[in-house]
Amino acid sequence: MVAYANPGSQYNQYKQQSAMTASPGELTLMLYDGCIKYLKLFKMYVQEKDLAKANDSSKKAQAIIDELIRTLDLNYEISDGLLRLYDYIYRRMIDANMKKNLETADECISMLQEIRDTWQQAIRLNRQKVMGLSQE
Repeated sequence: MVAYANPGSQYNQYKQQSAMTASPGELTLMLYDGCIKYLKLFKMYVQEKDLAKANDSSKKAQAIIDELIRTLDLNYEISDGLLRLYDYIYRRMIDANMKKNLETADECISMLQEIRDTWQQAIRLNRQKVMGLSQE
């Protein structure tokens, strides 16, 4: 009989290695993914009436937004717009958590998904530019 290591442990090692080798753009993408994941968990826990876990998930999502705010490079014009958008999402997340409001959580998820998808496209276009590939 073959003994296998804990698959959860292997997955965590993979995630840690991915984060350590990711570009700054990919790290930002991971932050968006994590925030969306925690907001979806928040919704699930609210529906299950597990308010402690809902609160924890919301706070994790808020911490990610806080990290996105703190890492903005305000030397770029786009950063001011992102700062205002992140601040708005952060305040809406607090409101969703306080009222356990699923519609407000959905609003935040929708905005984050749109930013995430745009960010992913920017990474893809930058990679093509760096590699000298044409846009097809």
